[in-house]
Amino acid sequence: MRLMGVVLLALLGFAFKANAGTIVLEGKYQQKNVYVINSISADGVGFCVFEVTVNGQITSDETNSNAFEVDLSVYGFKLGDDVVVTIKYKDGCEPKIINPGALEPSPTFETTDIRIDNAGMLSWETLNEQGRLPFVIQQFKWNKWVNVGEVMGNGTSVKNTYSFQTSPISGVNRFRVMQRSQENKNRTSKDVEYTSDKPEVTFIFEKKDKRLVFSSDTNYELYNAYGQIIKRGFGSTCDVSNMGKGEYYISFDATTQKFEKK
Repeated sequence: MRLMGVVLLALLGFAFKANAGTIVLEGKYQQKNVYVINSISADGVGFCVFEVTVNGQITSDETNSNAFEVDLSVYGFKLGDDVVVTIKYKDGCEPKIINPGALEPSPTFETTDIRIDNAGMLSWETLNEQGRLPFVIQQFKWNKWVNVGEVMGNGTSVKNTYSFQTSPISGVNRFRVMQRSQENKNRTSKDVEYTSDKPEVTFIFEKKDKRLVFSSDTNYELYNAYGQIIKRGFGSTCDVSNMGKGEYYISFDATTQKFEKK
């Protein structure tokens, strides 16, 4: 069979590889089956897929149909066991995996403790992780939860301990951790807060230099009058020389304010 190309997608221990003849799903057993949309072969005789194996064993699943299921429950897998599903198909056609994330871990962590100290060090403990997924650290500011960092999860069911040094804003600081799944089924911890004694950040618009100058380094997001973000960054200045005249909004420190470029 002539090799046409190779595609590789690797995400958090999950891999999806395909070429004209083979699709390979690699990951951990998540108590889910794999669903496949099949098609008629290019020559019009039979179906596209001609062989499916699970960890090297040819399956007994009925593949001679427009759609079929690779039943992983019959192999006695335990949650988290390594699984490799190989689907071989004929030239000139290609099946479609309906749920390519079936072997990717879902967020199942339970937060047994989460705290933050007066220096901004966020610490949390978890149980019942089913696989390695990143924890996204989020801070509530500018009337929304903003992603401010990531820590890779250990992915084990026993107690796991993590920490992350946050950057405080003036006044009340709120934080939480979150994990995402491929199906966008997010799981979040409760949020914790502390009050920082950091001075409020202010800004001025320097018309001559066409820039915003903050009183100290800060994260910022710049929006146009329609609420569309046009710039974000960190520092003590924000260059606005390439922006047209008009009203804008700048989110920084713990606030959002309006300014006009004339």
